[in-house]
Amino acid sequence: MFGRSSCRSAGNSKYYDILGVSKSASEDELKKAYRKAAMKNHPDKGGDPEKFKELSQAYEVLSDPEKREIYDEYGEDGLKEGMGGGCGASYSPFDILESFFGGGSFSPGSPFGGSFGGSSGSRGRKGQGENVIQTLNVSLEELYNGTTKKLSLSRNILCRKCKGKGSKSGASRRCNGCRGSGMKVTCQQIAHGMMQQMQHVCPTCRGSGEVISERDKCKRCKGKKVTQEKKVLEVHVDKGMQNGQKIVFSGEANEAPDSPPGDIVVILQQKEHPKFTRKFDDLYMEHTLSLTEALCGFQFVLTHLDGRQLLIKSDPGEVIKPDQSKAINDEGMPQYERPFMKGRLYINFEVEFPNPGVLSPEACRALETILPPDGPPSDTLNLDECEETTLYDVNIEEEMMGKERVRHHEAYDSDDDDDDDDAYYYCEEDDDDGDDYDDDSSDSHRVACNQQ
Repeated sequence: MFGRSSCRSAGNSKYYDILGVSKSASEDELKKAYRKAAMKNHPDKGGDPEKFKELSQAYEVLSDPEKREIYDEYGEDGLKEGMGGGCGASYSPFDILESFFGGGSFSPGSPFGGSFGGSSGSRGRKGQGENVIQTLNVSLEELYNGTTKKLSLSRNILCRKCKGKGSKSGASRRCNGCRGSGMKVTCQQIAHGMMQQMQHVCPTCRGSGEVISERDKCKRCKGKKVTQEKKVLEVHVDKGMQNGQKIVFSGEANEAPDSPPGDIVVILQQKEHPKFTRKFDDLYMEHTLSLTEALCGFQFVLTHLDGRQLLIKSDPGEVIKPDQSKAINDEGMPQYERPFMKGRLYINFEVEFPNPGVLSPEACRALETILPPDGPPSDTLNLDECEETTLYDVNIEEEMMGKERVRHHEAYDSDDDDDDDDAYYYCEEDDDDGDDYDDDSSDSHRVACNQQ
């Protein structure tokens, strides 16, 4: 949003003087002069906004061969007539820069050469088209063994009948509504002497910058220059690929007449596995043992991701403790591009203890004779000097959370009490007659005043 419309007539050398170039200046000389002056006067660099506005207007006209020709012959008045009225000169220099340099970014080919930064626009002048992102769900077994999956999608391709020209004769003319830019700029007065500029897709050419007569339009693509095609891609998932890894099909995205097609990027998304968890090249799993297995030894058969049967067993006399972990080398995931190198398989053991009442007193006494003693024997303790206690079941996490809530509540109440105390102070009450109270009776006349 910038100030007043500049609709004054001027000679046909004013814009050259603003840029400091001669009337015979080449395009490169114009660009170099504009770059130097605009960097000096850019508002973000502490320059003069009005000067920057004039520079942008001058460059916008002189860098366009058609506008420059009109200006050289007829001056500013000729430009206004050609642009359709008095609003043509009301503009935002920043919007013009954005339209020059790719929708908001100062690209390397622009006069600024990236000096002021900014994010890239979605449309480049002659750049590659947009990439198409597709996710592909794969199982952990498929990432372990490798697989080939088919991915079906639709994409735009250049019309084979008109070869992407949109017309039977191949002739099209520049849209007069937007002067071939694909975008139209309209001006709206928002306050006295203040204009707002808005940019939108040209309704005549629908953003293409070209128009084709109805009788000349291609019958197959209806003048759109592209048609839709169903395409099936074969996605090769190699052994050891990771969740989130990208597989790129270069140049397989939508085709467009004036730019090479973008890429189709397939992102692998691993489905959750009921038994194994993957971390890089390692596999993790949990296995529950009975108390008997933990004490006396265990063995079980594990079906791996490639269907192999692995015999997992403990060493003779080994006792497994709760939450103990073991590892097996070379039974993890294969490494990507080095499938013969594999990570580890980690097994975390949980021990399941018997339910209450399962062991009879006789069985407990039998276990005491078998298991090694832990601590002093009970018959050596002086029980007469001990106080008997009662154990009860408890969920320690729930207990701690409950106590934490109580502490927070008490702290909150304490803060409220402190605030109430601080909110009161004592002040002397003046006598209506203006006389002071006696010192001896002053305390009785103190009142609590609520501090606002």
